[in-house]
Amino acid sequence: MLKKNDVIEVEIVDLSHDGAGVAKAEGVVFFVENTLPTECIRMRILKVNKKIGFGKVEAYLTKSIYRNEDVDVAYLRTGIADLGHLKYSEQLKFKTKKVRDSLYKIAGIADIEVAPTLGMEHPLHYRNKAQVPVRRVNGQLETGFFRKNSHDLMPIEDFYIQDPVIDQVVLAVRDLLRRFGLKPYDEKEQSGLMRNIVVRRGHYSGEIMVILVTTRPKIFRIDQLMERLIAQFPNIKSIMQNINDQSGNAIFGKEFHVLYGQDYITDRMLDNDFQIAAPAFYQVNTEMAEKLYQTAIDFAELSTEDIVVDAYSGIGTIGLSVAKHVKEVYGVEVIPQAVENSKKNAELNSISNAHYVCDSAENAIKKWLNQGIKPSVIMVDPPRKGLTESFIKSSVSMNPKKIIYISCNVATMARDIKLYQELGYKLTKVQPVDLFPMTHHVECIALIQRVKS
Repeated sequence: MLKKNDVIEVEIVDLSHDGAGVAKAEGVVFFVENTLPTECIRMRILKVNKKIGFGKVEAYLTKSIYRNEDVDVAYLRTGIADLGHLKYSEQLKFKTKKVRDSLYKIAGIADIEVAPTLGMEHPLHYRNKAQVPVRRVNGQLETGFFRKNSHDLMPIEDFYIQDPVIDQVVLAVRDLLRRFGLKPYDEKEQSGLMRNIVVRRGHYSGEIMVILVTTRPKIFRIDQLMERLIAQFPNIKSIMQNINDQSGNAIFGKEFHVLYGQDYITDRMLDNDFQIAAPAFYQVNTEMAEKLYQTAIDFAELSTEDIVVDAYSGIGTIGLSVAKHVKEVYGVEVIPQAVENSKKNAELNSISNAHYVCDSAENAIKKWLNQGIKPSVIMVDPPRKGLTESFIKSSVSMNPKKIIYISCNVATMARDIKLYQELGYKLTKVQPVDLFPMTHHVECIALIQRVKS
């Protein structure tokens, strides 16, 4: 019987939905990170029960022809780029298969053609936002990322998938924190000041926002720190402070303060200008987000007679992108500052037919239903947990011709599509889009059309 710390030889036969290699031995299915199908490895068992186990590579006996050897193994251990060891063309095939498998296994849909995943020509340095923890390592303040499934910080200077300028800003802040003797957060002792450095950079504008996440309001010599930072990076338009004195894993607390400039940066997407506030959701890969939203618009085949509901509207990126094609847009978002951004963004782009409310999507759609608003198209871009049953039933009660579902979690999307199909709608198109190269994550657009009233 297999037990912890046994070392055995296995062949990797598949990849799991989150990119781990799958091997089988003595009736047990093992998951092994940084492995690929066809590879034979010597594996140490980390954990095992009667059916499932986890292992780590002790040695590669053979390697896949699709292995990418260009990414640092230590970097892979953070989980930031959990598919970085797989050649990019194969990553795209993996993501297409992941969407197809989810639709079949969860929704029972086998008769839909899943289009090949849209990918990037240059799939590195794409992230326009970084969230970097600050901790003490070997007696020194460091920035980097946690080892996967741990709170042990690995110092990192090149994040590979982030905008290189963002990496430079993070390192500059790190060096200034060291210079001024500011103490990093200690999770165990619940002490120290600096928890996280968050940086946003506009893909087209180049505008930079720096957010210093601290455990308390006072930052020693903050004016001198900012002066030096701005001198090094003149494109910094906003320096914010967020106070997070809670013990959990959340990046942000509730309190934001402007330390320098304004409380937003501006960037463009699909020919519109957008103000982006510190806590607002904005897709981290601008180039592929434009392809994502343009595909959604193409799927909808909009006309000037259409009324569109934009649920989970964020700062209005989707709704304002379609507003010029339609009669009216009604958007709902639960984050107040994002709703304010949406309204300002509508003004910024001289759009008068987009209306935004701050509420839950479930409440807003019921209110609009009671007000007699009859959208012909509903666009949804929910968080990873997907839609609620209440929202789905209310949206069906509005009797739209089309529902455009933009998803960051194909499992919950498949679950929700199953309910839509039970309520008189049918999935007719699916397009995966790779917003997160080098990771197992995939965005997906689904066109769901009414087949009966």
